[in-house]
Amino acid sequence: MRMLVLGAGLQGSACAYDLLQNPEVTEVRLADLRPDPLAPFLKPLSGPRLIPTPLDVRDQDAMRAVMRESDAVMSAIPYYLNLDLARLAVEVGTNFTDLGGNTEIVLEQKKLEEQARAKGVSVVPDTGVAPGMVNILAQMGIDRLDETNTVRIYVGGLPQHPEGPLKYQVVYSLEGVLDYYTTLSWVLRDSELTHVTALSELETIPFAAPLGDLEAFHTAGGLSLMAQRYAGKVATMEYKTLRYPGHARIMEAIRELGLLELTPLDVKGQSVVPRDVAVAAMGPRLRKNSPDLVALRVVVEGIKDGKPKRHQWELVDHADEEKGISAMMRTTGYTLSITGQMQVSGDVAPGVHTPDECIPGDKYVAELARRGVRIRHSES
Repeated sequence: MRMLVLGAGLQGSACAYDLLQNPEVTEVRLADLRPDPLAPFLKPLSGPRLIPTPLDVRDQDAMRAVMRESDAVMSAIPYYLNLDLARLAVEVGTNFTDLGGNTEIVLEQKKLEEQARAKGVSVVPDTGVAPGMVNILAQMGIDRLDETNTVRIYVGGLPQHPEGPLKYQVVYSLEGVLDYYTTLSWVLRDSELTHVTALSELETIPFAAPLGDLEAFHTAGGLSLMAQRYAGKVATMEYKTLRYPGHARIMEAIRELGLLELTPLDVKGQSVVPRDVAVAAMGPRLRKNSPDLVALRVVVEGIKDGKPKRHQWELVDHADEEKGISAMMRTTGYTLSITGQMQVSGDVAPGVHTPDECIPGDKYVAELARRGVRIRHSES
């Protein structure tokens, strides 16, 4: 397998690391405007199989050239670049997957379906943790029931040792977090697509000690297209973010005071975007070199053989401090890698699919377990 990873940041480096654990992967091109220096955990793997590649993903001719030499492209770069990259991959006949996170872009990628099938390649957007991992687990629950009534998804990337008023640290992009806190969320209520406000409908979700109680609230993006797929079929479907108690109300106050607005204000004769100020002020205080964890729970309820049935999947994954790979990198970067490998190995049919539409759930969970990311399943 010849694999191209776009983005040498946290998730892309973790994806490249995971790919290199498979001896069948003969080449990993890690492409970025500045691919060096390598992440510390990649340096021991330096050699002919790992090729740091200076590349501007907006240079379409350069992208076509490097894509033609690859069996699959895994994108760990900002979501707004993924549509053009998916188009290029399909054009040259290369599999493509990305971390996604923007439903409108996924809908545009879906329009590549016919062309992708004709080329014999697949496009799989939204292959992180949420969307991504949780959607695959939710689909596993739906597939095990005769009738599904409720799908509830909870996910959070959190510091192991919370500090400060927000009890939070940035694990990927503060700009992305603030987008989720200010964008309406799609859910299913009474089987109908409905918008709900981010940070709303707060509830307590208990986890085993030492993690304890977390709070959950609506945020955008985590369902990908699942709500649209199951409108009219599933009564309730929703995605909520997990944080330590107290976080949501503080962020709600910050939002309601206008500090997350994108409309410029005149401040002493200068045009200032409030959210830019918030990111500049909050970002340095929330970027800490502290070990993280990823907590998630997926609950699917319905009917099986005429009786009520409940399936639950739960994960609490911690940073690999020895290697310097965070829990968010393990769960997100490894999922991106697994998806790319499944595309090349033929586990994913040609076309454009979200993860819940195409990833074989049992095999995916087993692949994560081999990497030490263990998802526990229970039923009642």
